[in-house]
Amino acid sequence: MVAQVNGRSLVDALGGGRVVVAGAGVAGTGVARMLAALDATVTVVDDNVEAGGRLAGETGASLVTTEQACATSFLAAVDLVVTSPGWRPDSPVLVAAADAGIPVIGDIEAAWLADQAGLFGAPRTWLAVTGTNGKTTTTAMLESILTADGRRTLAVGNIGTPPGEALLAEPPVDVLAAEVSSFQLHWAPDFAPDAGCVLNLAEDHLDWHGSFDNYAADKMRVLTGPVAVLAADDPEVTSRATGCQWAYTTGDPADIVGTDAAGLSDLLRVTGVRDGRLIDLDAVSGSVIDLGSAEGISPPGPAGVADAAAAAALARSVGVAPESVAAALATFTVQAHRGQTVAESGKVRWIDNSKATNPHAALAALQGLDGVVWVAGGQLKGAEVDELVAAVAPTLRAAVLLGVDRGIIADALAAAAPGLPVTVIDSVDP
Repeated sequence: MVAQVNGRSLVDALGGGRVVVAGAGVAGTGVARMLAALDATVTVVDDNVEAGGRLAGETGASLVTTEQACATSFLAAVDLVVTSPGWRPDSPVLVAAADAGIPVIGDIEAAWLADQAGLFGAPRTWLAVTGTNGKTTTTAMLESILTADGRRTLAVGNIGTPPGEALLAEPPVDVLAAEVSSFQLHWAPDFAPDAGCVLNLAEDHLDWHGSFDNYAADKMRVLTGPVAVLAADDPEVTSRATGCQWAYTTGDPADIVGTDAAGLSDLLRVTGVRDGRLIDLDAVSGSVIDLGSAEGISPPGPAGVADAAAAAALARSVGVAPESVAAALATFTVQAHRGQTVAESGKVRWIDNSKATNPHAALAALQGLDGVVWVAGGQLKGAEVDELVAAVAPTLRAAVLLGVDRGIIADALAAAAPGLPVTVIDSVDP
């Protein structure tokens, strides 16, 4: 990236420069409010006149269209562009800015740089979570654990408060628990949280990143800070990392120590499960710290345990007490649509996991369950489902299929479980 433009560093640009904010949504609003507090001259780019006008009115920013923002005469007076994560790298405004030699960064990077430079007082502790699935639940668990430990904490990024807005909180927060997407990390080349974790990697958003390798490389940027927490059970993650100090697993931590995967060769600590208890193992001395029960965690199943272990590892990496981990996880309730139990009657439990919108997430949602009536469908967006269906078919009691690609799932089920009762909903009437 370009460290300077028009004689200004990026921090100088944030603290009083001429900054373009691409997008007037939630992320753009948080950035614009942060920049306004720093006396930057802000221009918002958005073709949605209503949203852009509202943000301009709130922050005193100017508003231009994407066509106006691409003009050479306009860009000549710009020091920095901060993009919302949803804007693709090939968006005309971002391409024009890059061609003009203007740095383009994202909302996470802008808040990180401003915080590290002390523009809002003493820098906060940043704990960052990314991965293909489980980010929101893990980040919410992490926020609960930190709060139970008495830390002033905010969940930021894709969950909760925009990071720039979090820096304006009074009293100041101690810790930012950041859920960061591959889009945000793409635009955050210098982001180095105090501890970062990649939960898992599977094909997703390839139309945006261009390839799985590009997508994975952006995700792995979260491990560039002092502490890297690795998902020991995910080969895609462990094969792409090196020299990580901390790992987590849904199995016994002792089984991870001494493995030859590149990312696990220098482990100092491992968080995992032994005899139904969540534990923290010192990989050097073998000493164990109990972190509470691994049973009854919300959401149920291996995915919930994995998220809890990841959150516990991140919290422990900054000195959170074991008792705080146990207390928070014992009372934690998963957010809506992420493995939430929405009803129970007799021996039947209804689980809403409608955020599982790709095969990797669906597999995580169904693992560990048995006697399942699976309601599935929607748009597959080109994803293959044969491996998913073959893996979960033995646990299914029936399936109900709906949505655009219901027929593809029906064919996969017919091949993998020919005797399974399957109901296909052809109506689109709500």
